[in-house]
Amino acid sequence: MGAGLFYNPVSMRFAPLLCLVALVAAPFASASSRYEVRNRRIEPRQTLAQALHDAALPDAQVETVISALEGVFDFRKSRVGDQFRLVLRNGELDFFDYRQSTVDEWQVRRDGEKYVGSKRTIEVEKQVSLVTLEISTSLYEAALAAGEDPGIGMVLADVFAWDIDFYRDTRKGDRARALVEKFVSKGRVLRYGEVLAATYEGGLVGQKRVFRYAMPDGQATYFQEDGSSARKTFLKSPLKYAHVTSGFGSRFHPVLKYQKNHNGVDYGTPIGTPVWAVADGTVTTAANTGAGGNTVCVRHTNGFETCYLHLSKFGAGVRAGSRVSQKQVIAYSGNTGRSTGPHLHFALKRGGQFVNPLNQKFPRAEPLPKALLPDYLAKTQVLASQLDSVSVAASASAGPGPRAAP
Repeated sequence: MGAGLFYNPVSMRFAPLLCLVALVAAPFASASSRYEVRNRRIEPRQTLAQALHDAALPDAQVETVISALEGVFDFRKSRVGDQFRLVLRNGELDFFDYRQSTVDEWQVRRDGEKYVGSKRTIEVEKQVSLVTLEISTSLYEAALAAGEDPGIGMVLADVFAWDIDFYRDTRKGDRARALVEKFVSKGRVLRYGEVLAATYEGGLVGQKRVFRYAMPDGQATYFQEDGSSARKTFLKSPLKYAHVTSGFGSRFHPVLKYQKNHNGVDYGTPIGTPVWAVADGTVTTAANTGAGGNTVCVRHTNGFETCYLHLSKFGAGVRAGSRVSQKQVIAYSGNTGRSTGPHLHFALKRGGQFVNPLNQKFPRAEPLPKALLPDYLAKTQVLASQLDSVSVAASASAGPGPRAAP
């Protein structure tokens, strides 16, 4: 049964489930018609057609729904947990609604003797909000405490990926502020968009401050307050957000049961977590290497090479000889090869020798061209004043902001 909402066939809207729970359990009647609503979810190894059959919809009406959605909905993208509702009037299908998210809904409506399928138009508004996070235990908990979706942590990890590892570098009392786009529908935050400006004040990393700026070719990137690049040649981590479970150096091997050099860093992360290329380069290996399981190695400039081991699968188009760019998803973490549990082993070589990825210092990319500096400073001055404004005043001027969706 669908959670939280119930379909009202008269208004063609969803109402709180609690108010109408009695109607779900039994058919309901109007003066001239008798309605019945069936709420279901897609189960594992179940196609939409099978789900409709299991919901006791007659074969002919199953074919009607499928035919009406052809060319409108890609049935291959049907996922476990997707919700659908069938509204029957006097035993005949009157309305079908299929929902994947708050912005992805499809419907089949009766139009005379025909059934018409369509994707429902959802109104989405873009807002710019000031988000302030005070860290006491973790970025995740700080987001919840601020009434934000925890996804804001991933957004900030992306912006500060060159300077801050949000698992290793955060300390109690650290503070982050960001001017960020929010896409809102019906009072709910659907997702975060671009971060226009952000600052991080940390006990370990000090103050980091970045601004988003669109270059003349339309490409946008981040710079520091003085116009120097926020981007470095290498990221601090191949994952947006993960913790180190085993460091670089000698250790007792958990599988081989003897002391052995650990020529990399292990990150504990669930299977399927996207893995970034930490720098631009050329793929030299994309294959199963035995003990390393599925492995990707990338050759970079200045004699650097990185390797990513125990992967579940490779990213699209990643093969030996292909070019990859920094922050490109080149693979997904896994548990293949000689591994005791889901994790990513990340190794860095310099001049053919393994080095500790966690203590390297890499140079920044090219600064903003001097000719663009006046325009940059003028635009960022406005963003900086908003970023530094008192939270209460910012909230008053912007009006009450919507709470993130759970």
